[in-house]
Amino acid sequence: MKKSKMTAILMVVIGLALIVLAACGSNNTDANNDETNTNANNNNDTNTETDTVTEEPEPDMPALVGDSLRGGLMYDKWWKVVGVEVPEGDHPLWATQDNNTRSGGDTWRCKECHGWDYKGVEGAYGGGSHMTGFMGVIQLADGDPYDVLAAMNGETNPDHDFSAFMDDQALTDLALFISEEIIDYDGLVGEDKASLSTDAESGGQFYSGVCASCHGPEGLAIDFKANVTKSEYIGGLASGNPWEFLHKARFGQPGVSNMPPVLDIGLDEDGQAALLAFAQSLPTENATTQGGLLYDKWWNAMGVDAPEGDMPLWATQDTNTRSGTDTWRCKECHGWDYLGVDGAYGDSSHTTGFTGVYGAKDMSAEELTAWLDGSTNPEHDFSAYFDEAVIAKMVSFLQNGLVDMTVMINDDKVVNGDPAAGEGLYNQGCARCHGDDGTAINFKDDDNPVYLGDLSWDNPWESLHKAANGQPGENMPSGINLGFSWEDLANLLAYIQTLGE
Repeated sequence: MKKSKMTAILMVVIGLALIVLAACGSNNTDANNDETNTNANNNNDTNTETDTVTEEPEPDMPALVGDSLRGGLMYDKWWKVVGVEVPEGDHPLWATQDNNTRSGGDTWRCKECHGWDYKGVEGAYGGGSHMTGFMGVIQLADGDPYDVLAAMNGETNPDHDFSAFMDDQALTDLALFISEEIIDYDGLVGEDKASLSTDAESGGQFYSGVCASCHGPEGLAIDFKANVTKSEYIGGLASGNPWEFLHKARFGQPGVSNMPPVLDIGLDEDGQAALLAFAQSLPTENATTQGGLLYDKWWNAMGVDAPEGDMPLWATQDTNTRSGTDTWRCKECHGWDYLGVDGAYGDSSHTTGFTGVYGAKDMSAEELTAWLDGSTNPEHDFSAYFDEAVIAKMVSFLQNGLVDMTVMINDDKVVNGDPAAGEGLYNQGCARCHGDDGTAINFKDDDNPVYLGDLSWDNPWESLHKAANGQPGENMPSGINLGFSWEDLANLLAYIQTLGE
């Protein structure tokens, strides 16, 4: 019994000791935790038994400030917007693909890799001659512009570094365009390229108020290709490449300062689809004014090399001593006034003795074709240079584009027109290129300058022909396609003559 009692008492003592030790250990732990928390709250740098590491959040990056609409222009030919020369050679990434055989400046255009629809290989450029296999940029829409900026600076891929060609602001503008302005054109354009809008009427109203003053009521004033064999007017662009049409309508044309982006005007996406619907209803060419371009330097109008040697019929005259390419110009034989030896070229260094073409307006298409393909006279055969389509344009001009200039231009070269009425037409169609006073373009050289006013006095017939039809190989708008009547053109020329020599 004594032994059992002693054992029991010993167990109780040991239990009490363990309880005391446990209580002391608990108090020490709480004290240590309190000290650690206090040190952490006070940012105490001294070592404690327990170190607490807190990761600082990354600071917010400042919002990028720039012009996203300017960035939209840069997505096309950015060097025209920035004001630098196009880079030499191909873009470094171009060698990683071999489907698209373009070279040089085209390889540096954002759109050439990523498409007018911004979808790259997943979109319209997923096949055809523009295919590269590169991804689009539409997935970056509504994203962080800093991600785009990193790609533009070569941080993502050093071969995609544009920082050597653009300043920081240009890169920022482009990044803002991609992150803020890109939309999915699937909501505006159907699979057949047709606009999804049925409201072409409101699109036409917008076009008439904003676009027609430069492009003409039917979109035929400016040929984007400046080539009668590859012509591209608004109607053709809208139908053939609606994504490019929408991009340029939204942001403008690089290097053309007076083309207003519709986003700046406030045209919403429904309005943009309506504008596309109207543009797709426009004609794709005017054969008559294109024939008027051919009447001048037809090789420039066609984008081909000038013929060599003299025109075969040239040897039948000896009063005009010019030679070579000049002898192939229709106007050199038949005159700017279309009257040949019976008109302004009847007594000058241009005299050839050849008849004019004014009477051709009364001839049939078959008769005129026979004159152009050599059937009537083998020495007047242009079939080696003109295909059937080009001959048809010449025929259209000869039948529909000739006018009696003697009604509008006197023998002393004074134009019968109203200069006051012509001033507004000049400001609409001419001033943006020729300047307010007509001296922005010098047709000759600094030592012997010839400006628009000079030409209007020296050769008003040439001035009238070009005001009506345009300049071959140039984006000069056709007055006829701007909707000007011949009376308008006479008023325009009368105003140009007030600009003086």
